[in-house]
Amino acid sequence: MFKVGDKVVYPMHGAGKIQSIEERAIGDEIQSYYIIKMPGEVKVMVPTAKAEANGLRYIIDKETAGKVINVLQEDCTEMSDKWNKRYRENVEKIKTGNIYEVADIVRNLAFKQKNKSLSTTEKKMLLNAKQILVSELVLVEDKDREEVENLVDQKINLSYSAHNIIPDSEEEADGVTTKNIASNKNVTASNNVQA
Repeated sequence: MFKVGDKVVYPMHGAGKIQSIEERAIGDEIQSYYIIKMPGEVKVMVPTAKAEANGLRYIIDKETAGKVINVLQEDCTEMSDKWNKRYRENVEKIKTGNIYEVADIVRNLAFKQKNKSLSTTEKKMLLNAKQILVSELVLVEDKDREEVENLVDQKINLSYSAHNIIPDSEEEADGVTTKNIASNKNVTASNNVQA
């Protein structure tokens, strides 16, 4: 059972502190609720009897936070090309409350946004997933929101640069194209043109 002052994560909402445990009458029933203060001035009520079944958990520790940051530095994982299927899969991942899954979503959608624009729905999902991720890391690292957001963005940008080949110039000679890659490496590919 959780207690007042515990730092917890509630899936789909993010991390916060249990501010109080109160009894409330809902219909004819009196139930006990955790009142969780979330980022901003948002408060979430979670029934104590169903808290764990609804995914309420303690925040991660600093060691795990480092591993989560490492997820942001990895290459994009496979996603569906259809945005609606990708959206449904990502919603299911967020519902689990698993911070590794949330970090994966943030990185993947950020990569996708850099390659081409996201639908309005996916832009909202990226913002929501990032808020969930950042809210937990803020409590774990005891840093301010802006500092953690900058760290997340920095890791994603470094990862994107490391894992995505972006041609910035091309030269062609004798049926061979040499591309000067942003990472300053030269890649040669033969043009398979048949006469």
